[in-house]
Amino acid sequence: MLHIKKVLGAKPKEHVEAELEELLTPWGEALDPAHVLEEHPDPQFARTSYTVLNGTWECAFVEDAYDCAEVLGEVSQAEEPTIRTRTLRPGGPAAPLPNVKLRLVVESAQLPAAPESWQPIVVPFSPESTLSGVGRQLRPGQLLWYRRTFDAPELGENALMLVFQAVDYACAVFVNGQFAGSHVGGYTPFSIDIAPLVKAGQNELAVCVADPSEAGGGLRGKQRLDRGDIWYTAQSGIWQTVWLESVPTRHIESIAIEPSLETGILTVGARISTELLAEEKDDSELTLRVFDDGKLVAEASAPATEATCALAAHIANVRPWSPDDPHLYRLELRLDEDLVQSYCGFRSVEVKVADDGAKRFFLNGKPLFIRGVLDQAYWSDGLMTAPADDALIFDIDAMRSAGFNLMRKHIKIESARWYYHCDRTGMLVLQDMVCGGAPEIQTWHWSYKPTLFKVSWTRYRDDTASHQANLGAAGAAYQREWLDTCVETIRVLGNHPSIIGWSLFNEGWGQFNAKEASQLVRGLDPSRPIDATSGWYDQGCGDFFSVHNYFRDMKVWRDRLADRAFFVSEFGGYTHRVDGHSALDEAYGYEPYDTVEEWRAAVRGLLASMDALEKDGLAGYIYTQVSDIEEETNGILTYDRHANKLAQNV
Repeated sequence: MLHIKKVLGAKPKEHVEAELEELLTPWGEALDPAHVLEEHPDPQFARTSYTVLNGTWECAFVEDAYDCAEVLGEVSQAEEPTIRTRTLRPGGPAAPLPNVKLRLVVESAQLPAAPESWQPIVVPFSPESTLSGVGRQLRPGQLLWYRRTFDAPELGENALMLVFQAVDYACAVFVNGQFAGSHVGGYTPFSIDIAPLVKAGQNELAVCVADPSEAGGGLRGKQRLDRGDIWYTAQSGIWQTVWLESVPTRHIESIAIEPSLETGILTVGARISTELLAEEKDDSELTLRVFDDGKLVAEASAPATEATCALAAHIANVRPWSPDDPHLYRLELRLDEDLVQSYCGFRSVEVKVADDGAKRFFLNGKPLFIRGVLDQAYWSDGLMTAPADDALIFDIDAMRSAGFNLMRKHIKIESARWYYHCDRTGMLVLQDMVCGGAPEIQTWHWSYKPTLFKVSWTRYRDDTASHQANLGAAGAAYQREWLDTCVETIRVLGNHPSIIGWSLFNEGWGQFNAKEASQLVRGLDPSRPIDATSGWYDQGCGDFFSVHNYFRDMKVWRDRLADRAFFVSEFGGYTHRVDGHSALDEAYGYEPYDTVEEWRAAVRGLLASMDALEKDGLAGYIYTQVSDIEEETNGILTYDRHANKLAQNV
């Protein structure tokens, strides 16, 4: 039964132009701009020769730098990207994203000359965030410049990799006034060898950024320039760690880790830089060493005279990775003078028929009921950037204490350290692909119709041009960007044992050709289940029949149990605003409660009722959500993380 009163209460309101209250998290209050997120950014691909460049830079805004309408929506005339199947020999990065003109804008931009136009900014916080010290929105048509100096290390014959974990959205990098490289796409990492451009002593690094946000129709997640309701402040520019890494000219570029719990065999594929391959170094060798609690338990080696190399090592009596025992093996990979530290966990994940006849999620051969929570990962002071490494740990630990065994990373790619903490603590992860699409979302098709008419969930095709236009997914540029970023997401995150599934499209927003997308992802990564269409507009593909239920009586669709696992991938959203810890006087959520005691009792009762549906065939659920965000007050934690509504410290 549909509860009309709840539906009407959750109807989006006309946006109120109100300033967000400045709220600092405990880590934001203690932030030292000279020491910002200094931990190694990627523990699964780590060298000792790195220098974090976070901290105080300078920034400048350039007005009327380009005509937004003129540069957006352009499709590259290059060949369509080749879809690579994930193999033991990992491929390189995805093909360049399609917005050629926007990339050319930032590549050809001129560094502002006037000293008065520059102001300090704390990197890697976006200029829209409190912790950046700027507090200004980058608008379509504007450019944002960054600059700082750095001392070059002694390189000899080494390369010097400049690594950006994420820059939103299109950027160009300059070293000592010379163009070094560019990148389009706000969520994936990239690196540039700047050794040919650096000099002894002090060097200048500059970055030019353009970010049209929803006006560009690209991938943007939950960001909007006109924030409100379920949409949050759009952020721009550098928003994850930047670092330098000195590496031998011949070095390991990337690795693909594939542990088999069934056989105990660990296979590692490595991609090797090709600069010196022409020399045919017959003595060049790639070695793998595997350690368990400090003890060497396996090793392997192979000649490394090609661009890719695969190694396999057998671990006797392998110890499985699980939420109760998140056991990790430490890895060392060496190529000549290059040494990379990594880790892996042995576990198997699948969806199959359980003893009761229902399809369920299985971990290490045993059924596991998913008790998940939606993680949008916004912070009151850092927006999409966590203010400290301990802040990432705090959210994970709080959700574990609340009884959840999985976090659904919602329409966002998080920093590598968050996945590392999930790996080492045993928190399961369902990873969303980032979506976007047309600037103006047609509310009827992505919200009102599926909310009011459940029959539409299984009767709306996503492979026709008209339907794709209704869902904001029309156009070759957007579809190509989504596909490229999907491939890159799996390449970047595929080694993490905590990630137990991929979620492709959410509530129809930006959805197109879900069947083809599922086949693509299955080919890239056959080891993980797929939630193809979370919410509605199911296309009969993937491993889950995945529904969102905020306004109806909870029940399992029994006729779906033999087909796929029945999964409630969003529900709840009960709201309670905590005075002094909310960003706005306005509050948005799906069922308001006046007191925290009433809210707490309702949430606990709802979670208990969902647990009871396991016997009816429910495979799992995702409760909305980890924290309040701006206008939304439906979190277990307040937006500033000072209060936990469920833990009775309000």
